[in-house]
Amino acid sequence: MAKMKKFMAVHKDSKVTCDELHDNWRKLAKVESSTWIRTYYNEENAVRYCEWLATSEEDLKYIFTEMGISWESILEVEEILPDLWGKAWSEHLEKDKEADTLGV
Repeated sequence: MAKMKKFMAVHKDSKVTCDELHDNWRKLAKVESSTWIRTYYNEENAVRYCEWLATSEEDLKYIFTEMGISWESILEVEEILPDLWGKAWSEHLEKDKEADTLGV
């Protein structure tokens, strides 16, 4: 079995309604070759950022094409978490507590 990689797909389509999005999400949740993780949605700008696990960008393009879903871009990404930054993250949090912009 091929190794799954993490991808972010960007979709910009002002014609898609929330009902259509929900219908698509239900369908995408059933896809077996790739795994849809989550979507971040900005309704005002009609932009969706969708996180996926897939073997390749081509696999996602095939899925989207078959479902009639347009995309702006599909990028392989890596997740960076604060705990992976080690000491630098702790130092950042300490400095942030003293920042002039605190509470802004």
